[in-house]
Amino acid sequence: MCPIRVHWHVKVNYKDYWRVKIAVTNLNYRMDYSLWTLAVQHPNLKHVTQVFSFDYKPLLPYESINDTGMFFGMKYFNDLLMEAGPSGNVQSEVLLQKDMDTFTLKQGWAFPRKICFNGEECMMPSPDTYPFLPNSASVNVLNFPGFIFSLIVLLAAW
Repeated sequence: MCPIRVHWHVKVNYKDYWRVKIAVTNLNYRMDYSLWTLAVQHPNLKHVTQVFSFDYKPLLPYESINDTGMFFGMKYFNDLLMEAGPSGNVQSEVLLQKDMDTFTLKQGWAFPRKICFNGEECMMPSPDTYPFLPNSASVNVLNFPGFIFSLIVLLAAW
């Protein structure tokens, strides 16, 4: 069991960038996480453009594979993980340049493959268990202009 909860979601889908929000919440009431590290494996971390509120360093064990990065709390923000529960929460946003070959929203692949907090691996569900996004939006048969037109025709006939 992971002593923290990591909330990761794509916040904004720009034309050339994804904006991802990362929130880390302390779940262990007896632990002080004032010096913490979060290692994340994600296929699009090779395209990190900017990180807000956390320090970031790419981990490059192999030059050809750059899918793992280390996030650290910044000075004066580290103390927020000393408390447990909702008030023991740190958040950051990451701007990733789009590379449709490595990072898509299909079948849950927007989520990290692996997460480690302070060296402990946190369990991630397999990508096939993530909820699927619909292929297209549903067609709305009733629309507002059609409703107004029908109402005018009905009132004119009355």
